[in-house]
Amino acid sequence: MKKTRVDTPSQHAGFCPASDGSVIVAAARGNPLSPGPTRIFPLRWLLLLTVVVLLAHVALLRTTPMSLGVSDPPLQRVFTTRLIEPAWPEAAPAVRQPVPSAATPRRRGAAPAPVRTAVPVPASQGSDNQPPPLMAQQGAGSPADAAPSPDEPLSEVDQLSSAPPPPREAAVAASVYTPPGPVTLKYKVESSKFPFSAGAELRWQPEGESYDARLAVSVFGQTRVQTSRGQITAQGLAPVRFSDKYRSEVAAHFDREKGRVTFSANTPDVPLLAGAQDRLSILVQLAAMIAGDPEHYPEATTITVQTIGPRDADTWLFTVGKEETLILPGGQQATLKLIRNPRQEFDQTVELWLAPALGYLPARLRITEPNGDFVDQKWLATGP
Repeated sequence: MKKTRVDTPSQHAGFCPASDGSVIVAAARGNPLSPGPTRIFPLRWLLLLTVVVLLAHVALLRTTPMSLGVSDPPLQRVFTTRLIEPAWPEAAPAVRQPVPSAATPRRRGAAPAPVRTAVPVPASQGSDNQPPPLMAQQGAGSPADAAPSPDEPLSEVDQLSSAPPPPREAAVAASVYTPPGPVTLKYKVESSKFPFSAGAELRWQPEGESYDARLAVSVFGQTRVQTSRGQITAQGLAPVRFSDKYRSEVAAHFDREKGRVTFSANTPDVPLLAGAQDRLSILVQLAAMIAGDPEHYPEATTITVQTIGPRDADTWLFTVGKEETLILPGGQQATLKLIRNPRQEFDQTVELWLAPALGYLPARLRITEPNGDFVDQKWLATGP
């Protein structure tokens, strides 16, 4: 190989090819750092070196997960999970409370007198073998409501409470009904709405297995009349129609086959319960119940009856009170008081004094409105 030294105008060293395919390394002119002899590299070595470098880069790029132009699947990592349950602390053993002695009273105060309640039975369940629909309920201890066992611990509330638990009630049938005979009762009527007295008349007319009852109150020539018609059955009265007439008449009809009550005032029908009464027949029904067995209704007995008015129905609860002797316009009468306490805000309070001498028909009837207005109807005379 020839060695040729070439001086270049550049101040730096460089490469220039020769005619035989070699590379001439030229030293910079006047460069003191230039080596003495000039080294010449063959071109094929440079090409070989370049190919090696390119192959090395390609190999390096192919080993990376995201190379250009290659859609390798993404790297996936598998995670293994496990459930760790918390370690709950063990419950402490229950501590048994000391058992009170048999001599220790469980509650303060004496037990109240038993309460008896008469409740209606649905008409759809009535049959010849069933007990009468009106039943009295008398206090009786049932297994579920018996006193707690001596082993049961007493709470602080039980030890300090002076109110006894409410008694439970067991149903006892009221099987005897003794309706009064035909009678007409006249009354003197006093009211807080006018300063004078008026007159009223109750006429009860049974005839075989049917009855007709009428109550009329007259004031200044104006008369308000209530009538009730129906049947007399083994369970007492079974009204068929009730009407209330002052200027116009409204009525309620008892449909026992369909078990409902319909009204002429275009108000919705209501279900009919067995033993249901209207607002007039209820007076005679209570008389028949108590006259049939007076000892069956001691003080605090509650009698529950579905009561139908001219436009609606409600459940009336009468509580038997004490025996009272009244001085009335017609004379002195021994009576048994019943009271219907209001259950809702606008209910009337109805007080009845039933007289045994009048077949337990009312010797006095007082109705009090929620605002305090009242109508007091007192026995004046008895007619045929």
